Amino acid sequence: MGLRVWMIAVVSTLLFAVTAQSHEIDPTVTDVILDDGRVTLQVTLNLEAFVAGIDLETIENTDASENSADYDALRVLPPEDIRAEFMAYWSQMQSRLIVMSEGQMLQFELQSVEIPPVGNAELPRQSIVTMAADHPTNAPVQVGWDRSLGSMILRQIGPDEDAFTGYLAPGQLSPPLSRNQAAAENGWQTFMRYIPVGFDHIVPKGLDHILFVLGLFFLTARLGGLLWQVSAFTLAHTVTLALGVTGLVNVPAEIVEPLIAASIVYVAVENLFTDGLKPWRPVVIFGFGLLHGLGFASVLGQFGLPDGQLIAALIGFNVGVELGQLAVIAVAFLAVGLWFRNKPWYKPYIAKPASCLIAAVGAFWFIERVFLA
Repeated sequence: MGLRVWMIAVVSTLLFAVTAQSHEIDPTVTDVILDDGRVTLQVTLNLEAFVAGIDLETIENTDASENSADYDALRVLPPEDIRAEFMAYWSQMQSRLIVMSEGQMLQFELQSVEIPPVGNAELPRQSIVTMAADHPTNAPVQVGWDRSLGSMILRQIGPDEDAFTGYLAPGQLSPPLSRNQAAAENGWQTFMRYIPVGFDHIVPKGLDHILFVLGLFFLTARLGGLLWQVSAFTLAHTVTLALGVTGLVNVPAEIVEPLIAASIVYVAVENLFTDGLKPWRPVVIFGFGLLHGLGFASVLGQFGLPDGQLIAALIGFNVGVELGQLAVIAVAFLAVGLWFRNKPWYKPYIAKPASCLIAAVGAFWFIERVFLA
């Protein structure tokens, strides 16, 4: 009975993964501009998720929200209709902004709303909301919002190369941002701030990376084989992550994303026809790791990186990614490996069926990313 329950859980999870990526909520990016006597916020966001009342603190995927039907209905509306819906919602968003200066709240007024036309209704569209507040004292400001609006990537835009870039957890306030001297964090602060960014990209948002790591896990029940694969993967994606975010390598997402899906198919299919770790497997995993690193780099491209603490941010993000991967492996081991890996039926009844499902999901994503994008 226990094995049957586990297999039902795996099938349900992987089938959910087939459609989940289309309903993920992209991160909200807020650019802060501090002019003389004025503070301007340019917020790039999934506007439909806000208007639909999705609880962005706890919901990573709109299908998990009780308001998912409202969200899906909003996604197919033309820009003028969405703008009308947002204008009715604006007062709620305005009241949840938290921008403090010298212990006082700044009051923001809406300046503009830019909404793209309806494209692929299966993919979220990113709108830009611009708002501004008078700030005659020009004192440092702290920026954040109510935790129900979720996390935020905050960037201070200005002439100073050390302008602030950081990840704010739901309800968290930024450090003080100054017009004349950007809030430059030290290396340790930047390192710690980017760890949750990397972790969040694996768990829960990195479904393709999660399935790839599970594909590595189901090859062999021996710890040594898993460590060789994970080490090759880690080394490779660290290299291309650094090359990608520094601009030395730039491969379009239209190429990288289908190849990442293909890598999932490969590792899962190879699990079906090999027993244990073969000499070529770590080499192949290293090559696929280069692709996944480029995918990680595109995520950091959305965030922006602090010029003065680039290395600290990269290391912190990479540590977060590794912690996310280890979390996936730990859960798989505690759920399956610890109990069943030494059973004679582990591979034919658990590892191979799971690998078949992983390969099917990867193939679906490959077709979706090549032909349905």
